Amino acid sequence: MALITHVNVCNADNEIYCCLRNKVVKLDAQQKKHFCQGCKMFAGDADAYGRGVTCAWEDLRVVSNPHIVKDPLEEFSQNQIKEVPTEGPALFLYTTEW
Repeated sequence: MALITHVNVCNADNEIYCCLRNKVVKLDAQQKKHFCQGCKMFAGDADAYGRGVTCAWEDLRVVSNPHIVKDPLEEFSQNQIKEVPTEGPALFLYTTEW
């Protein structure tokens, strides 16, 4: 699976979607210091003015590379959808009742 660059641009409330925390967060000094700084997905600022962050991670969705994110709530929502395999052990249900 390919590493996808996610350019998380701040919305009007200075919020972004944070994959590490799996939620929408305010991109402030505390977020950058306590989460971005130590995150292995962090790949730098989105631009020279600090209006977002760039993160790189293996995205299971089919998205462009780079993937530009301008709506953190929509990005959060889309990251909550998980594919269920159509074959394999997940299809076998066992019971002890007859």
